[in-house]
Amino acid sequence: MAQIGVHARGLPGLPEDHARIPVWNAENWFYEDFEIGDSIRSIRRTISEGEAMLFNSLVMDHHPYVSDQQFAEHEGVFGKRLVAGAMVFSYGLGLAATNCLNSFSYGYDRLRFIAPVFIGDTIYTIRENLSRELKSDTMGKVRVSYSVYKGDGELALYCEHLMTALYKDPGRFSQQVKDAEAAKNA
Repeated sequence: MAQIGVHARGLPGLPEDHARIPVWNAENWFYEDFEIGDSIRSIRRTISEGEAMLFNSLVMDHHPYVSDQQFAEHEGVFGKRLVAGAMVFSYGLGLAATNCLNSFSYGYDRLRFIAPVFIGDTIYTIRENLSRELKSDTMGKVRVSYSVYKGDGELALYCEHLMTALYKDPGRFSQQVKDAEAAKNA
């Protein structure tokens, strides 16, 4: 199992003794290091009204459910203001992001808002490696899930993140990639 926070990666211009120190919250995982079934859990985070309103202003989301207390309390379905779904998605992914230096976002699938998140709710995320598949001569695709929970464990959001990840040893996959391409074209 690849461990978080143990891979050093130097940067040009750093003193050698600094370059040997692992970068916090950054990994050097390659395609081969994403073990199916591995999961991590984030710290918890409470969402305040101030940051919710700042997010709403930044993205121009001023729907009454997220920005109008009177509407939310008296006319809304939930009786109180929601946190914007885009904010829950952003925070949920950010809480479990490891900044893998060899992978690149390819997109998201199956994004679902399962339960409402309200101002003052506390959330946390569990990320799990779901699958891997070959993509090209230099990188494969990795699928991970993000399950964002609120309170004492109620699932609030689910999505799957598709990433490309560089091969540590591209030669190891070269023939498999060629065979897969040939099968597609047959």
